[in-house]
Amino acid sequence: MKFKDRTDAGMRLAQLLEKFANRPDTVVLGIPRGGVPVASHVAHALHLPLDTFLARKLGVPGHEEYAFGAVSVGEGCHFDHSVMRSAGITSEKVEEITRAAKIALAERAQLYRHARPPLPLQGKTVILVDDGIATGSSILAAVRSLRSMNVAHLVVAVPVAPQSTRAWLSSEVDELFVVSEPTDFYAVGQFYEDFGQTTDQEVVALLDQNPMRMAS
Repeated sequence: MKFKDRTDAGMRLAQLLEKFANRPDTVVLGIPRGGVPVASHVAHALHLPLDTFLARKLGVPGHEEYAFGAVSVGEGCHFDHSVMRSAGITSEKVEEITRAAKIALAERAQLYRHARPPLPLQGKTVILVDDGIATGSSILAAVRSLRSMNVAHLVVAVPVAPQSTRAWLSSEVDELFVVSEPTDFYAVGQFYEDFGQTTDQEVVALLDQNPMRMAS
């Protein structure tokens, strides 16, 4: 299965989530940047408020595309200690990279929200949306951070993820929704005809346009 673009992916994903429509205790969180357009269409279709939830991969020095973990806003973090050992990353280097990532996340959150506070999440049903899952390190950091915020019910919803993801991620969340679970999976972008980069300006515009967000 291929999606035309993130709009198409969001519309298909929303069909799986219809039972959450119009619920006053439910919010949709998109992982920037690519997850926000998908989440925006889910929120619009279900008449739910939209916000962002930021997570960031931690790359091995010199091989930044290879993640040794991830952090998110709040206290969420996930480390792959086997990768850290094989790459010879010292605890001091991990602390340095993690601190820099946390600062970058805080700056990006301020850019996206302006002066608006984040939506309250305690006691809520939270639908966490991304445009797909590859290794899962970023979304796992976000999931663990959300757990620490005492959300009532945690849902992860994505258009595409490898079949192997369902086994381990299902044990971390209350519900998991995936439109397509291919066996041959190399990268999220291979399942989109248009996988152009989402800009910060587009993220801000989508948040500003959400009527439920403005009313909350």
